[in-house]
Amino acid sequence: MSKKQKLELTWIGKENRAKLEPRILLEEPERSYHAAQRVTDSDIYDNLLIQGDNLLALKALESDYAGKVKCIYIDPPYNTGSAFEHYDDGIEHSLWLSLIRERLEVLKRLLADDGSIWINLDDNEAHYCKVLCDEIFGRTNFVANVIWEKADSPRMDAQFFSTRHDHILVFAKDSKTFRVNKLDGNADGPADHYDKVDENGRPYYLKPYGQWEEKMLGLIGPRCIMS
Repeated sequence: MSKKQKLELTWIGKENRAKLEPRILLEEPERSYHAAQRVTDSDIYDNLLIQGDNLLALKALESDYAGKVKCIYIDPPYNTGSAFEHYDDGIEHSLWLSLIRERLEVLKRLLADDGSIWINLDDNEAHYCKVLCDEIFGRTNFVANVIWEKADSPRMDAQFFSTRHDHILVFAKDSKTFRVNKLDGNADGPADHYDKVDENGRPYYLKPYGQWEEKMLGLIGPRCIMS
């Protein structure tokens, strides 16, 4: 009898699973704060700030919040080898994958059907995490790899390339029900620098190439940015 095969990321110790018992959260009254009264009926009183091991905290949230969380943003250790006061950012790669896997699985259970998770990492582990998330959330639920520029100047001490960006991996619980709340860029009219209009009535502007682009590509001319 043949076994069903699937595409997956493997590593040493992947089969080892942490055994977690149900957990409860205990409030510290002296650190709690509640407004004296509600100002509007939509005021939210159930914000939580949890101190402790994040896996145990997530496990404690399951009983009340499973399937209810609309958006999750996490900024896990990048595993760069740096030493920080409160956590180790240089653990063995296989161990890092095991640790993040256990947490991602709980986080998936917390997400609502139309919810999404946003995972902030750099080049050290982002691509492995993408494949791991494909396995946990499903490859069809991958939304985007958002690239954000974390510095506005090159690193002159870089050994090879000067990287100035990080990754934010975005996965939906279910891409069929997930929706992005888009901003209406034309609510107050286009920005002043959108000073041209194409044949379909859409405003746009011309942005010159930078000096680096001109030198590398040998191009001198405008590029079109659409609204």
